[in-house]
Amino acid sequence: MSSYSPLNQDNVKQLRGMFPALQRTVNGVSPVYLDGPGGTQLPDSVIDAFGAYLRSGNSNLGGKFQVSQETVSLVDRARASAAALLGASSTDSIFFGANMTSVTFSFSRALSQEWQAGDEVIVSMADHGANRSSWIMAAQDRGVTVHYLPVVDNTSTLDLDALAALLNSRTRLVAVTAASNITGTLTDLETVIAMSHDVGAKVFVDAVHLLPHELVDVHALDVDFLAGSAYKFYGPHLGFLYGKHEWLSSIRPYKVEPAPTQAPNCWETGTLNFEALSAFVAAVEYLASLGDEGEDKTLRERLASGYDNIQQYEMTLSAYFLAQLKQLDNVQLYGVDQVEGRTATFALRFGDCDPTVVAEALGRRQIYVWSGHLYADRLTDAFGVTAKGGILRVGLMHYNTVEEIDVFFDALKDVLSTVA
Repeated sequence: MSSYSPLNQDNVKQLRGMFPALQRTVNGVSPVYLDGPGGTQLPDSVIDAFGAYLRSGNSNLGGKFQVSQETVSLVDRARASAAALLGASSTDSIFFGANMTSVTFSFSRALSQEWQAGDEVIVSMADHGANRSSWIMAAQDRGVTVHYLPVVDNTSTLDLDALAALLNSRTRLVAVTAASNITGTLTDLETVIAMSHDVGAKVFVDAVHLLPHELVDVHALDVDFLAGSAYKFYGPHLGFLYGKHEWLSSIRPYKVEPAPTQAPNCWETGTLNFEALSAFVAAVEYLASLGDEGEDKTLRERLASGYDNIQQYEMTLSAYFLAQLKQLDNVQLYGVDQVEGRTATFALRFGDCDPTVVAEALGRRQIYVWSGHLYADRLTDAFGVTAKGGILRVGLMHYNTVEEIDVFFDALKDVLSTVA
C-alpha cells in the first residue's frame, strides 16, 4: 500500500514536502497556489528527471552507440507511460510535441486534408481556444461549415439536444473538452462520442483540464483522438496526442522530410524534447505512487488507484470550498454547484466587481489565482461577462489543503470589503 492511501489532510502535508515550490516564502509569506488549472507545481522526482537524462548523455535517435540507444529506450518508456495513463492498447497510438496547442494545430492541418466543401465540423462553446480555433481555421481553409455547440446555462453543461440537431451525414469532426478549464464542469463524453459515431463523425477530445483530476480510458470511451499537456499534471511542458492507430496510420501526415514515414513517429516533426520525456515518465510514476504499490500491480492499475485517491481527496476539498462559498454574499458561481460532475475548479464573480482587481489584490497577499476569459472566451461570452473582466478562477489540486482554502476565503472577504 502507498503511504498516501487514502489521501487526507495529514499525509497531504507530508506529500507537500516533495514539492520545492510549496516550501518557498515570498516576503516572509508562504504562497497559496490556487492556480493549478494554469499549470501545476512539480515534485522533486520530476524536476530531477530533467537533469538525469542530460547528465547520462544527450543524443538523438538512430545512432549505433550506447547513448543514442538509451534515448530510443527513453522514448519507448515515454510512450508506454502515456499509453498506461490514457488506457491505450498500443504505444503506437501516442505521439509527442511541444504542447497540446501545437500538437492539435499541426494535427488539424493533416486531418482536414480529407475534408471537402459542404462538409461540417462542430466545436464547443465551452472549449479552450486550443481545441476550437485550430479546427475553425482548418475548416475555413477547406471551405467547411463550422457549427458551435452551445452550453445549456451557467453550469456550462454542453447542450446534447443541440448536438443531436447539428449532427448529420456531412459532419466530419466533433471537438469537445473533457472538462471546462474555467468551471470544471465535466462533459458526458460517452454520449457525445456515441452520438457522433452514429453519423460517422470522428471525435477529438481536449483532456488537458481533466487529466490532473480523473483517469482517462480512451479504449472504453472509443474516442478517436485525445490530447493532453503534462505540465497540467505535475510534469514538464510537453504535449501529447492519442489517436486510434487505424487513423494515425491512414491519415497523411502534414510533415517535413526528416520526419519518419511510419506512425507514430511520422507525426513528430523535428527532434523530440528528450529531457522533457524523461520528466514525463517521472510525472506518470509520481501519479502512480499515490496508489497501491504492490509488486503484482501494473502501471495502469497503480494509476487507477492513485487517481482514485486524488479524486476522493479533491472531492473533500470541493465540498469544503462550496460550503464556505455559500457563506458569502453577492457571489456567483459558474459551473455546477455540487461536488459531483465537476473538478475542483471554480469560476466566480462578485457583482460588478472586476475579477482582475480581486486577483491582483489576492496576488499581493501571495494567493495565486487567475482571472479573465482564460482562452475560453466563447464560454465567458455565453455567460455575458467577457467585457466585464471574465471570471475569477480558483483551482484546487491534491497538494492543496483545507487550511489554504481558509486563507483564501479570509483574504477574499477582506478584499471584497475594500473593492466592492
